[in-house]
Amino acid sequence: MLKIASYNLNGIRSALQKNFAEWLTSSDIDIICIQETKVSDAHAPIQELEALGFHTYWHFAEKKGYSGVAILTKIKPLSDRIGCGIPKYDREGRIISLDFGGWTLMNCYFPSGSSGEERHDFKMEFLNDFLPWINEFKKTHPNLIVVGDYNIVHGRLDIHNPDRKDNPSGYRPEERAWMDQWFESGFTDAFRFKNPEAKEYSWWSFRAGSRAKNLGWRIDYQSVSDGLKDKIVEAYHLPDVKHADHCPVVVQYDL
Repeated sequence: MLKIASYNLNGIRSALQKNFAEWLTSSDIDIICIQETKVSDAHAPIQELEALGFHTYWHFAEKKGYSGVAILTKIKPLSDRIGCGIPKYDREGRIISLDFGGWTLMNCYFPSGSSGEERHDFKMEFLNDFLPWINEFKKTHPNLIVVGDYNIVHGRLDIHNPDRKDNPSGYRPEERAWMDQWFESGFTDAFRFKNPEAKEYSWWSFRAGSRAKNLGWRIDYQSVSDGLKDKIVEAYHLPDVKHADHCPVVVQYDL
């Protein structure tokens, strides 16, 4: 059995100040995929995390204090791939893939469009480029798990106020339609597969006590290619783990 977690930390150094290392040590998670590390190569806590027994892999953004992803794994992969080969996305530090022989893990931080229409447009460009790219990638890596912060609510169960009218980025029709297309392209939403009726969330705004009131969105996913779907044992959130405005999404696999 193998436990994989996806967790947007909104800054790994900030999380370490909130006992993230202690949580890692006490948890039974084998691989943790982190989004929004917000560190540069020079300031990444590589030695500190490797001292806990993890191999670490990083994709840093060129812009300081921005974006970035990392994978911490107790199992050493056969190979790693940093980025997707599309410069405008790779400059922002968004994708890492690890091959374990027989299956591949990809950690992604999809762009957020919440800062304005320009970034929402960039997000849609990413989505429209990412799907054909992943379909090509799957030809050589068919057993694929794509985890991360997708920054998109898929269904009505995945947001506390599904009838909202303000059309926020993250809950727009074109994004949700893309998620339909994504899950029709040969991927399964691990959490929804195991919890078809659950109303649970992975992100809460810092505003107005949203987390205490459980007024959240589910925007973090583990997508599993069809060949691995039957390997999903259980999938759940850890809402009481609080190092950031997201919580970990954990899936146990029989790999």
